[in-house]
Amino acid sequence: MTLLIAGGRVLRDGFETMDIVVEGESIAAVGAGPANGHLRLDASGLLVLPGIVDCHGDAFERHIMPRPKVSFDIGLALRDADRALLASGITTAFHGVTWSWEPGLRGAENARRLLDTIDALAPELGADTRFHLRHETFNLDAEAEIIDWLRSGRVGVLAFNDHTEGTLKTRSRPDKVGKMVERSGLSHEDFMTLVENVYARKDEVPGSISRLAAAAQEAGIPVLSHDDMTPEMRRWYRALGVSVAEFPIDEETAREAAAHREPIVFGAPNVVRGGSHTGCPSAEEMVAKGLCTILASDYYYPALLLAPFILARNGTARLEDAWKLVSQAPAEAFGLGDRGTIAPDMRADLILVDDAPQPRVVATIAGGRLVHLADQRILG
Repeated sequence: MTLLIAGGRVLRDGFETMDIVVEGESIAAVGAGPANGHLRLDASGLLVLPGIVDCHGDAFERHIMPRPKVSFDIGLALRDADRALLASGITTAFHGVTWSWEPGLRGAENARRLLDTIDALAPELGADTRFHLRHETFNLDAEAEIIDWLRSGRVGVLAFNDHTEGTLKTRSRPDKVGKMVERSGLSHEDFMTLVENVYARKDEVPGSISRLAAAAQEAGIPVLSHDDMTPEMRRWYRALGVSVAEFPIDEETAREAAAHREPIVFGAPNVVRGGSHTGCPSAEEMVAKGLCTILASDYYYPALLLAPFILARNGTARLEDAWKLVSQAPAEAFGLGDRGTIAPDMRADLILVDDAPQPRVVATIAGGRLVHLADQRILG
């Protein structure tokens, strides 16, 4: 199918009013005139932006378990999440699937089901949906199976997470561990006993991380370290070939990553809310200081659309530059050279946005397909 997007303000080096012709899955021409036998979208008055690449989003978990101990079919949940992604302008989604030593929502069986279901549903989902494995580093028994997944190409991104030590430190605070206990299905006492048993194997963790990082590199899979606590931790992960710093815990650690030109990920909800809800660095301040190169949806898909506009409104970054944080930069960091910018021969991942009074996605084109339409008046 040929698709003509006519008269929109297209983001390239800056914004310029022009037409875009899409042929099949790719952008055929930018600035060209009408094509024959096309579907026409009238983008007059709208911004035409590269589709959003979300390298870390786990809001789909709420589609699976909207309330503690209330679960729905994973296929149903992922289809529902796909609609939410497309309405937020996300055309490439790395679902952040946590495989922990916990039972329940983040346990082994759920991780396996999610991997299988993403594989099975991929052809029918609107967004290019990939598997971001958030490996809890104390989940030692999973190592062999994860290496098999890496070697077979089933994992899009591997991230190293450690919430075990933090859980032990807050064992006496139900407000901190309550959510983990609820999603595990265990009693508080049984959950804390499990944590202590898992932590008893802490001496085995560094060796396991090293082997997994090596397997990922051998398979050509990008690797992230999550919540780096110190510059020393970032240096340790760097020595293993873990080249992306995801949510560094303080500015000093972010500066360590920036000094080595490493991609640095912060959460878009942090920008939208005006700061971190956990006392971590302000993502907007990190952008202003050149210490954030990528924004991710984290736990709230709509934030990825809104954050660049907020950064531009506040004078923190031009919209042209702020949009790179959600499109070009993550695409480049995670080896997706066919998307993230608007140019001939690039994958046709495009969104049409009405930016007033609050940005909203009017249409989403993913891989050349019109997969979301919020206003049929643009059909012409």
